[in-house]
Amino acid sequence: MIFVYNQRNTVVSVEGKLTTLKITSIGNSAGVLLPKEILTKLRVDKGDVLRVIETENGIELTPNDPEFDAQMAVAEEIMHENRDLLRRLSK
Repeated sequence: MIFVYNQRNTVVSVEGKLTTLKITSIGNSAGVLLPKEILTKLRVDKGDVLRVIETENGIELTPNDPEFDAQMAVAEEIMHENRDLLRRLSK
């Protein structure tokens, strides 16, 4: 099972259609070519980085860095909790 996520961490589906990707040779490696429709839904382009994460549900492809996202969530929580202090310090 493959889950493909966009930058907002939502699952990208191809509107009920099953998309089949063929594994092809790329130099000495193997790879798949992502159709433009999937690139658009992921909001990525050639040269962008996708991360591959193995989960109990299968493989996830995401342009996000889960570790960075977790760090940002903590930072946002701290900023929210201390917003009055941060407002005073910014003056």
